[in-house]
Formats: sequence, structure tokens, C-alpha cells
Amino acid sequence: MSYTPIFWGEYLAVSKLWANFATKKKQIYMEKKATRKQNHLAIVRDDPWLEPFEAAIDGRHQDAVRKLDELTGGTGRLADFANAHHYYGLHRLPDGGWVLREWAPGASEIYVIGPFNGWRPCAPYRMRRLENGDWELRLPERGLAHGDLYKLLVRWPGGEGERIPAYATRVVQDNNTKIFSAQVWMPGQPYAFQATDFVPRTTPLLIYECHIGMAQDKEAVGTYEEFRLNILPRVVEGGYNAIQIMAVQEHPYYGSFGYHVSSFFAASSRFGTPDELKHLIDDAHAAGLAVIMDIVHSHAVKNEVEGLARFDGSPSLYFHSGDRREHPAWDSLCFDYGKNPVLHFLLSNCKFWLEEYRFDGFRFDGVTSMLYYNHGLGQAFGSYADYYDGHEDTDAITYLTLANVLIHQVNPHAITIAEEMSGMPGLARPFADGGIGFDYRMAMGIPDYWIKTIKERRDEDWKPSSIFWELTNRRADEKTISYAESHDQALVGDKTIIFRLIDQEMYWHMMTGDDNAVVARGLALHKMIRLVTAATINGGYLNFMGNEWGHPEWIDFPREGNGWSHKYARRQWTLVDRADLKYQFLNNWDHDVMHLLGGIHNFQALPIRKLWDQDDDQVLAFMRGRLMMVFNFHPTHSHNDYALLAPEGEYEGVMDSDEPRYGGQGNIDENVRHLTKHDPLYADSHLGWLRLYLPARSVQVLRLRPAKH
Repeated sequence: MSYTPIFWGEYLAVSKLWANFATKKKQIYMEKKATRKQNHLAIVRDDPWLEPFEAAIDGRHQDAVRKLDELTGGTGRLADFANAHHYYGLHRLPDGGWVLREWAPGASEIYVIGPFNGWRPCAPYRMRRLENGDWELRLPERGLAHGDLYKLLVRWPGGEGERIPAYATRVVQDNNTKIFSAQVWMPGQPYAFQATDFVPRTTPLLIYECHIGMAQDKEAVGTYEEFRLNILPRVVEGGYNAIQIMAVQEHPYYGSFGYHVSSFFAASSRFGTPDELKHLIDDAHAAGLAVIMDIVHSHAVKNEVEGLARFDGSPSLYFHSGDRREHPAWDSLCFDYGKNPVLHFLLSNCKFWLEEYRFDGFRFDGVTSMLYYNHGLGQAFGSYADYYDGHEDTDAITYLTLANVLIHQVNPHAITIAEEMSGMPGLARPFADGGIGFDYRMAMGIPDYWIKTIKERRDEDWKPSSIFWELTNRRADEKTISYAESHDQALVGDKTIIFRLIDQEMYWHMMTGDDNAVVARGLALHKMIRLVTAATINGGYLNFMGNEWGHPEWIDFPREGNGWSHKYARRQWTLVDRADLKYQFLNNWDHDVMHLLGGIHNFQALPIRKLWDQDDDQVLAFMRGRLMMVFNFHPTHSHNDYALLAPEGEYEGVMDSDEPRYGGQGNIDENVRHLTKHDPLYADSHLGWLRLYLPARSVQVLRLRPAKH
């Protein structure tokens, strides 16, 4: 056999040459990769699965950049642009007179009518046409007075109609005729806020969702003042740090829950005066509560006399024309976000509520409906491709992006939340990252999961692995608001969690001495569901008023079908205040959970460390910081001396759903300290065996004590 001899020096030289080449090639590749990553928006850089859709994401981002430049003349200061409410609407002049302006390009004549002219058009109250479709009326001081009612009589080619001014800040309804009119609201002494340096506490954000009108025990519409005096103290005592108020913007039909808005700049007068709402917000701030407004910019009521529909005779002044004008499911009208005057109106509306009433932010309703041409109806969002298939309303996405930019310019501490169910990526990412800019998104899949579990699964089939996955399966780069139920689950036709669990037994077996198995099950699961939902948040937690203590029955606003009754459009606080009823136990539990979680700074940001999920035993255990939550969902089996792996150390009891003050049996001694048992097999991970008694359908909260040195 012959062979060619290899000279070692040549071999080393060639090897070194190839090594240098390979190193250089790798360096070039890494530099190109780094350059590509640098060019990516952060949202794509952080999620490689979005790379195939980068062009669409960047296109939306550039749409918003271009519109921002267009509206602000390149300054980027939307806060200087969104001032339509300072120009339009009714204002006092320096000389004491009045000026009223409205945008109605399709009108041929506009008159201001009211008791001051017998509700008939007359020359002194005729508005004059300006440029760009604007109309203006200037009056001397005696021309109007605080408290005066007024409307517009708008004429257009081929017709006329009475209208409420689009920028009216006060609208009232006559108790007898039920007719709505704008009202001059210029009190001699405007409300002076006292809590002027309030900054929301959002670490974590614990929201108490509420409705002013149905917040009282009485069978009538509640008021801002009643809420301020009677409900705010309950919220503060309950450990929440924010209230989210529904139905603030004026709406002609009370039963719409405030979602069919007619006057976007007017606080609903059925609850009281603007000053009383300001007093409520001021007191909330003084007590440490942020006040979030449920704002509706996803659609508008179809009413023409009360709302914006055909304001100047045109069907498409603020709205789309043709098939896109009406919402197919909501019987309402859809804004055309591609029109700059509409953007001016809606962006100014955001700024108005922040400035005039000092709201701390907004929960935007119906965002899914805005994002897609089909409003997300009947569409399954099963992959990323479903968010970038060309059916997205880029004008609406641009508006939502600009709204978030504006809101945070006006108030850097503001809170914005998106009610969105499709799961569009980037919704709660900053604008600079390529996102739409919300601070939070609602985790709308969680209440659906609980309803499905309660309705369709036997207690024996509740799987801790499924529960934990559902509650923690979310985008790592977006904060969410978790909740077991909101107002949606309390409406007539649906059921709250407690009513699904207990149903008719609530009418007969809620006395403290009544040992009813159905009620006992309901109370136990209610406590566990709410704690596991609240304890796994990555942003905030929300509860609808009264649900924390298991408010019975449903919400049904007065309507023809129920004889216009307020019986179910209220909250029966007397039930939780009674010492002989079991509602107090759920209230005690919620109170202590909120104070516990709210008392841990940045609880929502603490890593969640799953320790144990045994579906056969129905046991789930996880840690956040030094807190350990151990759940036994088994309906009948109490686990004696149950062993689970946990960080080594000594644990003390913090809360236990089996305590008598929470309606339990008191089977656990709170004073017992629990020590882990060392296991050499887990020495490197510093885990040991913790043995606990786990009563059936119960949860314990333990705290790992600091190690002694």
C-alpha cells in the first residue's frame, strides 16, 4: 500500500487557514444576523414566530408614524393636536359672552333653540358658516344662562332635524317627556380638585369594576354622591387600588350598560352633576384609588336626535358609508377612523376626560370589533396568520395606536386597557416597539375557561395542570388583566360563578347555621377559583362589584319585559352586612386576598414557579416570591401528610380557605410551622420535601421564612 506523506507543518497551516475562514464566515453571518435583528422592531425581535409577518407589522407601525406626523406637523405632540373640545362646543368668552361651534359640513342652516326662544328658530340664534364645515354662534352674556336647556335645529338639502350638539358636555332627560336636551353647565364656582398630585399604584393593579347606577341597595338609579359616600369606603376597605367605572358617557337607553353612547363628551346626568362626578374622583384619589373610565370608541348609538347619526343630514359624517356603516351584531354605527375629523373628535375626547375629570386612564371597550373588517365575528384565531390576512382595519389600528400615544403624553402615569379577545400580538406593547401601545389587555379567555369547567366537567375531572396552564398561558411581553368574572358574566341570560355553583340553593341555605352540601361546595370552589386567578396575574386583577362576596342572581336593567323594574339592577349590600348569612365568608376571603397580594410590591412581576401539579390527586402548588399556594381541588379526598417538593426552609401559614372566618371547618392549625425535609437527591436545587395536610376543596397560602444566619 502506498500513501502520500503528510507534512505536519503544512497540515497546521491549512487547518489554520480553514479555521480563520470559518471564523470569518461565522463573524460575517453573526454581523448580518445582528444587523437584521437591529432592523427588526422589538416586537418581532422578541418573537421570531412573527418574522414572516414583519412587513405587515412594520407597515402598520409606519402608518401610525405617518399619521402622527401629518396630524402634528412633524412635532409628534398629539397633546397639542387633540384640542377639538377647546374650540368646538359651548364656551364662555373673556367678556362674559358665549361662543358655540360645531362641525356640520352638510348643513345649510343651523339654529340654537331652547326655552329662551320658545324652541323656535330665530335670527339672533342663527349660527354662521365658517370654513371647513364649521359653524359658529356668538351671544352676549344674557343670551344664555347656567342651567338653560338647548338643542340645534339643523337644516340640510331636503330635510331638517333637532340635534344634540356633538361636543355637548352636559345632556339631561326630561322626567316626563323623556326627551334629551343639552344643558348649559357653567357654575359660578367650578369644582376645585383637592388631591392634585395623585399617581396610580399599579404594582399590582387591583381593579374594582363598578356601575354607578346599580351600585345601591335601593330599587332605583344610584347617584355619584351615593357611590362616593357608600361604596368608595367598601372598595378601599376591600384592598383594591383602582375602580373602573362603566356607563360614564351619556347614553339614551339605561339598559345598554352604557355601551350605546350618544354624547361622547357628557358624563351621564342620570347619576348626578359633573361636579358630583369630579368630587367622587377627587375622593377616590385622596383614598389612594385610581379611577379608570370604561370608554366606548368602538361604535355609537344609531339615535339621530340624541346621537351623532345623520348629524348634518349626511349618514357618513362620523361613520362609514354603505355596508360598513352599521355594526352587524350591535345595532349601532361604526366610526370611520380614516377621516382626520373623526380622529380629531375621538382623540380630543380622550384628552377631555383626562383633563376635565382627571380620570387616570381608560378601558377601551370592543377593541376586537375595531381591529377587523368583520369585527372578529365568527372568526377563529388559531395562528399568527389569522392576524395578518388582510382583513385588519388599519385605520382603526392607527387610531388606537395614536390614542395610546396621546393618553400617555397627557398623563405619563395613565392606565390603558384593551378589551380584546382575538389575541392580536403587540396590542399591549409600546408604540416604539411596534405595538399598539396599551398597558394591559384583558385576559378574556380565563372567565370562559371557568364557565366551561363548571358547566362541563365533574368536580373529579378538574385538572390542576389544565388550570395552571390556562391561567399562565400568555405572551411574555404583554401584561394582562386576569379575572374570573366581570359584569359580562353577571348579565341576565348568563350566570355568575357563585350562581352556577349554588343556583337555587342560595335562596334557602345561606344562613350561617345551615349545613348544605351544595352551598358548602360552592363557597369552597368560589374561594379557590378567585385565589388561583388572582395569584397568577402578570399585570392586574379585576372583579365586578358584589361578585367578591357572591352577589346572588343576575343583572337585569329596567325594561318593558320586566315591567321597568330595578329589582335586579342593584347590589344588595345588606346581604353581606348581615352576620347571620354566609356571604360574609366570601367577603372576608376576598378582603384578605386583596390585602395580601396588594401588600407585596411588584407581586405581578414575581416569577411563578410551579412546584407540583398532580392531576390524579387534583393538587396544584406554586410559588411567587416567598408565598406558596397549595390547592387541593379533590371534591372528597383530604390528603394526609401530603409530600411535595419545595424550596428548603421553614414555612408559616398565612391564609387557609378552611378557616371558620372564611366559612371553613377549621381543620388546620395556623400556628404550626412546616419544615422541609432534606433530600440529597435534590441538594443541588435546594429543594426538600414539605408534608402538609390538605383538606378536600381547600387552598393554603404559606410563607417561606427568611433563613437564619
